[in-house]
Amino acid sequence: MLIIKNALVYAPEKLGKKDLLIAGERIVAIEDHIDASCLPGQVEQIDAAGRALTPGFIDGHVHITGGGGEGGYRTRTPELCLSDATRAGVTTVIGVLGTDGVARSLEALVAKAYGLREEGLSAWCYTGAYRVPLPTISGDIMRDIMMIEPIIGAGEVALSDHRSTKPTDAELARLASEARLGGMLSGKAGIVNIHLGDAPEGLEPLERVCGKGDLPRSQFLPTHCNRNRALLKRSYAWAREGGNIDFTTSTVPAFLADGETSAAACLARLKGEGVPLDRATVTSDGQGSLPRFDAAGVMTGLDLGSCYSLVDTLREAVQKHGMALEELLPFMTANPARILKLPRKGAIALGMDADIVILDKDLKPATVVARGLVMLRDGAVEVRGSFEGEPR
Repeated sequence: MLIIKNALVYAPEKLGKKDLLIAGERIVAIEDHIDASCLPGQVEQIDAAGRALTPGFIDGHVHITGGGGEGGYRTRTPELCLSDATRAGVTTVIGVLGTDGVARSLEALVAKAYGLREEGLSAWCYTGAYRVPLPTISGDIMRDIMMIEPIIGAGEVALSDHRSTKPTDAELARLASEARLGGMLSGKAGIVNIHLGDAPEGLEPLERVCGKGDLPRSQFLPTHCNRNRALLKRSYAWAREGGNIDFTTSTVPAFLADGETSAAACLARLKGEGVPLDRATVTSDGQGSLPRFDAAGVMTGLDLGSCYSLVDTLREAVQKHGMALEELLPFMTANPARILKLPRKGAIALGMDADIVILDKDLKPATVVARGLVMLRDGAVEVRGSFEGEPR
């Protein structure tokens, strides 16, 4: 058992100062005071010393097996290491393929999700990749979602991007319907994660498919909605009309100079844009490539996405845009847990998984608990991935 004492709890709503009792992988008590001497057996204690305690962050878009490759084989990005996530307060990841659905296989993606689980994280993934028809393991989207436990939906399917295979409206509707039915029959989210590029068409393919009336906007989760101002404006309208939207936190100065809006700034504008706050999430695009292309589509530079960009976004939203923690946290905790149908994630409450982040005074993860196991303690990595070794 583990007791966390004197924590200022954000569940994500603010609960005030509390003690938490963790038994195994679950939260079993939240009280003003918990006396360890009344409990049987050995009890570990952590004193939060009045610091903010939040649910573990859910990063719903991570290239856990690596991504990239747009500049040739040497630009293939590395896979996620355990501490890449835990240093960032991320306790749950959703793995995706991307541009490369050939050399990066779905079998490897599922195996990596299982591996991260064995190392202590919670991990799921999507079937498919950029191209349509989607690559699958079983030969069928619906069968993958129903019969392969870690697969919760389909994606990331590329639209409005020069790397997209330009699916027709009928193809897009069919794959969404197959994912939806697979989700219904298995009790999973069954959503389609959509990569949006810079092409002027933007969200139009999704608007056309959903405009026919039989597929709800919530069937899709479009990401990279903040990559240019026109797309951002349309994404706000999409959410006002019932859709969910996702903002990417990994960025570089060149992207921002070219018209991308930081995820923190996007979140700060939601109320003013009339967007219901439960329809937005943020994800890192961790381990994904951040390629820069010229007007001819030739890659001119490449950077790497990071789970830690979620922390940077949290700090920017609070320190620059004046958002309260309880207002900000749902975008990386409760909202993705609901949209992705992860019932024991995203909240500090009785019976929930013991996924916990204690923030230091600078709003950086100091201590991280994943499924009841202390992964990061006072800023130092306590549990490393199988092949990470000791820090240099």
